[in-house]
Amino acid sequence: MATGKITYFLRMTFELTFIDGSAEIIAGADTYEQEGPMTTFFHSEGRRYVDSWSSRLASFRTVDVARVRRLDVLERVAER
Repeated sequence: MATGKITYFLRMTFELTFIDGSAEIIAGADTYEQEGPMTTFFHSEGRRYVDSWSSRLASFRTVDVARVRRLDVLERVAER
């Protein structure tokens, strides 16, 4: 019998599809933006904008990206 509390939360995730047909999942990113020739994904503590406290998670050449799709993934966390 479970004695802990179960909590669910949405975790922002992005799916990239490249022009060659391959795909990449970027988990934990809140937002992304184009930085010169790169598309960069950021973790911003739930904010959907980039500021000085945001952390870069990954960057890809924009010319190689065919599609960016946001996925809201439900995560389960057990608290004791």
